[in-house]
Amino acid sequence: MSSHREAPEISKDPAADNTDVYAFVDATDPTKVNLIANFNPFEIPYGGPNFSEFADDVLYTINISNSGTSQADISYQFRFTTTIRNPNTFLYNTGPITSITDTTWNRPQTFSVTKVVRASTGALTSTVLGTGLLVPPCNVGRRSTPNYQATFGAAAVQPLGTGRKVFAGPRSDPFWVDLGSVFDLAGLRPLNNAHLIPLPVMAGMNGLQGLNVHTIALQVPKTDLTAGGAVPTSPTSSSSVIGVWSSTFRTRGRLFDSTTAKYKPFGDNVQISRLGNPLFNEVLNPMSVKDKWNSLPPSADSAYASHVDSPELAGLLPVLYPGAFPNLAAYNKPRADLDAILLTGIPAAVLGGAFTTSTGPVKADMLRLNLAVAPTAVGSENSLGVLYGDNARFPNGRRLIDDVVTIELRAIAGLSIPLVDSTYTPDTILSGNALRDGTSYTNAPLLNGFPYVAPPASGYLTTPGNPGVTASLRGRKGVRG
Repeated sequence: MSSHREAPEISKDPAADNTDVYAFVDATDPTKVNLIANFNPFEIPYGGPNFSEFADDVLYTINISNSGTSQADISYQFRFTTTIRNPNTFLYNTGPITSITDTTWNRPQTFSVTKVVRASTGALTSTVLGTGLLVPPCNVGRRSTPNYQATFGAAAVQPLGTGRKVFAGPRSDPFWVDLGSVFDLAGLRPLNNAHLIPLPVMAGMNGLQGLNVHTIALQVPKTDLTAGGAVPTSPTSSSSVIGVWSSTFRTRGRLFDSTTAKYKPFGDNVQISRLGNPLFNEVLNPMSVKDKWNSLPPSADSAYASHVDSPELAGLLPVLYPGAFPNLAAYNKPRADLDAILLTGIPAAVLGGAFTTSTGPVKADMLRLNLAVAPTAVGSENSLGVLYGDNARFPNGRRLIDDVVTIELRAIAGLSIPLVDSTYTPDTILSGNALRDGTSYTNAPLLNGFPYVAPPASGYLTTPGNPGVTASLRGRKGVRG
């Protein structure tokens, strides 16, 4: 879920497949913003000898809209280059990799970062921020990549000029969800006895435990992202809100060159995947439009608004859980609450005048972040976000510890309808903690600083049928993110 294998065509191209996007004001330095985009879902840590990596022929981007048009006013573009050091071995490494530049690593990657800014006239200006930047290796195991985080953690965080940092490389997947149950006719293990096809009640199981992704993370000053470099100060002003999404591009064609035994790209770049809000294409769009949606910019999303206004899952819940959602079943108005959360942002008036996530009338699936809302103090966070009183959490941006599955499940089930319709009473099942998939983050502990995403699971420590997080790490949660 989130955006793991969410559309038929992109599921066949995992290196270009967005999984999650996060955007949040840094708790340690509130002048900075962290932008994180993950790719390549369901990476098996022991998937050698050709371990997962970024693709040289994919253009990866993190995009910012700050003009109210839902267009990419700023795009950070990432290109990767792979080298084979020793052409006469099948090995990923010919000995222990003791540093990020160790020549025993036979397939290193480097990358470049380019910032593209769109003027109000539509003219584009490109600035290269960094080249030859280093990607750390996959966490092969104790012999090949000993002391993984100590060896590669700090070395893989690299400066992009004053006050800016970048990281690109393998990480533990920070998303969590009970994939095995939710795709089995929307099953929620804690509510198994209430399902139309009942099963014994049990705890949820994180289907992403022990699996990795490839992360691109940026930390930049807020003023790098605002229109005209303004300092955002008013939480109730739309000028303080940015829209964030990630996308990937390939050329229109590829031809296999028998001389080099490689594919050659031909033609201009076309978008093949994108992601703003979690679960949008996964759960809201019907299968017939998912691939088309992936090819379009967010500014074209008004064509998909009907799937938000009348979500299929909202109609399924009363059927699959008989008697649990009578009020939701009787509600026949367009879902203006979901429209605001996912497509336009939430007006300040709806949020009691405290702040806004509105980016204007253009309907677009973007993760919206109000840069003028201060981070919640460490230790006081609520992983259920704005709907539960934490204004610095989803859907005001997204932090790594935000429980977006529970938040969006409860929103679709009607918890957010009173924001826009005071006559509606949410069903009783939403008054407590019953409606959930029962999972939590169970991968390695999140980091306390940039890039925040946890080190990747080890191939050596992972065993088939028991995705590999060691017993000492199971169930532990990070402090920040």
